[in-house]
Amino acid sequence: MRLNLTKPLCFFDLETTGISITKDRIVEISILKVYPNGNKESRTWLVNPEMKIPQQSIDIHGITDEMVKDAPTFKQVANEIMQYLEGADLGGYNSNKFDWPLLAEEFLRSGLEFDIQGKRLLDVQKIYHQMEPRTLSAAYKFYCEKDLENAHSAETDINATWEVFLAQINKYPQLGNSIDTVM
Repeated sequence: MRLNLTKPLCFFDLETTGISITKDRIVEISILKVYPNGNKESRTWLVNPEMKIPQQSIDIHGITDEMVKDAPTFKQVANEIMQYLEGADLGGYNSNKFDWPLLAEEFLRSGLEFDIQGKRLLDVQKIYHQMEPRTLSAAYKFYCEKDLENAHSAETDINATWEVFLAQINKYPQLGNSIDTVM
């Protein structure tokens, strides 16, 4: 199936120093630009965050201080990134809650305001959550392979929750079988 686009759609992802939209910084940004004719191109920038990258972030994305020490700062690549996104809608995974707000903050810190007026913001995670419900009934069906009858009865819900938990322990042996290992 071909997506019917009227203008380019830029999927983007950020790797960062952490999860604070106002305090953390970008260390890598990658953008996949999909054109209405189906052509695609991508760009990736390593970015010097001008701060130490915490070890817990390095453990997630593998980008170290050494890798970005000679990379340009966000301010140095902000215009180039802004021009690459110009005239396109934006998309990503959890992008409306994290990536887009952090990117907007980085633009503002660089003295630029990236106007999203007229842009559509597509968050694939939002579609996933809409199409694949994350309710107790859905979890019961997924883990226990049964329909939850009489949902929203407290007794039914708590028994289903217990069965889901047992099924999770069986499905994910790495969790172990102690409550201490899953909390």
